Amino acid sequence: MSEENEEKEPKLIIDDDWKTQVQKEKEALAEKQAAAESAPDDATPAATEESQAADDSQPAGDIEPPPASFEMLVAMLGSQALISLGKVPNPMTGESEPNKAIAKHYIDTLAMLQEKTKRNLTGQEHDNLTQTLHQLRMLFVSM
Repeated sequence: MSEENEEKEPKLIIDDDWKTQVQKEKEALAEKQAAAESAPDDATPAATEESQAADDSQPAGDIEPPPASFEMLVAMLGSQALISLGKVPNPMTGESEPNKAIAKHYIDTLAMLQEKTKRNLTGQEHDNLTQTLHQLRMLFVSM
């Protein structure tokens, strides 16, 4: 009868393989840290920065973007319009590069956004969009 009970009880199989894998990873990390600590102090700063950048999921120097919001969308489109109007230097080249057609595109995009979001904006969002559009249109006309 005891043989029947043994047959009915499921055999418990324990997978210890993951434990050994974790242990190997910990040892590799400890060796890497020990090697970094014992490295000569005269290592170039660039090499140190490169190793830190490789370790981090986000490269050094990257700035976390602000949260997505309607105000940020208006500001981004407005900034691009100002660059296209030649009122702000292009951050890539450092030069003012007026392009009336592109400026008109950004202003028209903001106007379309205003039309599509009519009666769905807070007072502050509405005022921000209206003022931005007015200022950009005045700058466009004065070009």
